[in-house]
Amino acid sequence: MSFFHKPSDKEVLRKTEKDLKKTQRGVDRDRAKLERDEKKLEMEIKKAAKQGNKQAATILAKQLINLRKQKVRLYGASAQISSVNAQAKTMVANKATAEAMGRTAKAMGAMNKQMNPQKMMQNMKQFEMESAKMEMKEEMMNDTLDDLLGGSDEEEEQDAIVNQVLDEIGIEVAGKLADAPTYRGSLASKESESKAKDKALEDQLARLMRE
Repeated sequence: MSFFHKPSDKEVLRKTEKDLKKTQRGVDRDRAKLERDEKKLEMEIKKAAKQGNKQAATILAKQLINLRKQKVRLYGASAQISSVNAQAKTMVANKATAEAMGRTAKAMGAMNKQMNPQKMMQNMKQFEMESAKMEMKEEMMNDTLDDLLGGSDEEEEQDAIVNQVLDEIGIEVAGKLADAPTYRGSLASKESESKAKDKALEDQLARLMRE
């Protein structure tokens, strides 16, 4: 069993940032010291110039030039440190993005393996065919029901039954009382006709269900 702990990307980034900040503070301290030395040299050069000491002023001027070059290099180092810090953050972010894309690609690959486009298309076509057959049978059944149950005879039959019931309980209906015996005589034929329609309807429904 290994006790070695491999640091995560975030841990590496935090350590890198810590080290870079430490280095940056050191650069800032060196640059501040150079700025103080620069002002001191400028004052000494002015003093030597006032005293007419050209040789001392020349030597001090050369030192000032070198000091300013060092200060420029420190500015460059500071900019480089900031750039390295930004690059480190970008690398971690890019790695996280790449890993996320890899996991997504694996998930998509697993889904693609489970999906069978040809089988899905076949199922969809089969569903459409069965749905169309069901709609056709439904339309045929509705047409058959309309033919068997529809028409003006239904209203006449209902009127005949109502008038007969009213006549049987002794309620006179104006203009219809004399027709009551006729309706009585025709009720048997109406009932047989209704049974014949029911039988025809049952036969038609049985044929449709067998198709």
